[in-house]
Amino acid sequence: MPVAQACPVTVTGAIRRVLTRRARGQKTPYRDKIRARIVLLAARGCSNAVIAAEVGVTVDTVRTWRGRFAAQGLAGLTDRARSGRPPRFTPVQVAQVKALACQLPARAGAPLSRWSCPELAREVVTGGIAEAMSASTVWRWLTREAIKPWQYRSWLFPRDPDFAAKAERVLDLYERRWQGRELGPREYAISSDEKTSIQARCRCHPSLAPGRARMMRVSHDYTRGGAVAYLAAYDVHQARVFGRCAPSTGIAPFMTLVEQVMTQQPYASAKRVFWVVDNGSSHRGQAAIDRLAARFPNAVMVHTPVHASWVNQVEVYFSVVQRKVVSPNDFTDLAEVEQRLAAFENRHNATAQPFRWKFTRRDLRDLLTRISEHERQDASAELPRAA
Repeated sequence: MPVAQACPVTVTGAIRRVLTRRARGQKTPYRDKIRARIVLLAARGCSNAVIAAEVGVTVDTVRTWRGRFAAQGLAGLTDRARSGRPPRFTPVQVAQVKALACQLPARAGAPLSRWSCPELAREVVTGGIAEAMSASTVWRWLTREAIKPWQYRSWLFPRDPDFAAKAERVLDLYERRWQGRELGPREYAISSDEKTSIQARCRCHPSLAPGRARMMRVSHDYTRGGAVAYLAAYDVHQARVFGRCAPSTGIAPFMTLVEQVMTQQPYASAKRVFWVVDNGSSHRGQAAIDRLAARFPNAVMVHTPVHASWVNQVEVYFSVVQRKVVSPNDFTDLAEVEQRLAAFENRHNATAQPFRWKFTRRDLRDLLTRISEHERQDASAELPRAA
């Protein structure tokens, strides 16, 4: 019988470099390294028997990968798709499980606040979707779609009838505009608010510094040393903070903060100083506007919408204070709290840059459009139930 000729293999320069990297790569999978060596030896004209002895595989293995490369190139060196074990669940059952995960448990009649994978698997069996199902199977299906029903976030619909107009005024100030005109060089924007109830928790045991493979440790037991309110005014465009501590919040502490800022330059001789505040009791309504204007004629109070303190930039500074100064809370007394806040304020003013505020009028309009669409969908969903 005539001897079958080995399949001829030709390797170009670019493909040769790829195969060489695979054959020599330290992190290349073993199977890919063997296949690359087979093809490179075949390109040199070696017979299948010689290649098998050199690589340490059978002649049939050499013949297989040599032929696949000759027919398909590099794509022929990958494993072909395998049928695998037949699926236990139909696509309809998979879709039903995902749909169940996207419903509130109460809608499905389950006495739960939110789903977990074991509870979903139990509900699938109880509801007759499948005879049996594991929590890991449910988790795998949900992970593919990034569905996480065990997580939740709270939100608040705008209640202020003038939400858009008030928010746009504040956002314009951040972009140095007021009523359609650019702010002048002697006009400033101040964001102000209070951070209430900063406690002095004296730990019963000294806090331990971090070490190798060990995080900082803070004793769980503590004694209370009282609480203090931290009032701050933040110059939006100069990244300068003016702060003070008070036993509590109120009109008098807030006006003391205003006095602290407005008696300094450049604010004392400024043309206008816009004070962005929320609707807290210390500076709420027209009475607060009139009180500020009577004390400082060049001061203009601008309120954020109701329940929209996130528009107030000083809240960003407060979040920095919470992360870098207050937590973990380990202070001997309130005097130490006040000293730490004052020291951090000086440190911040020495190096800080204005916040990169990216939320604009366009983002506000998009947000309100999404909220309106959400409300419309909720209203349409409630109609059948009401009927």
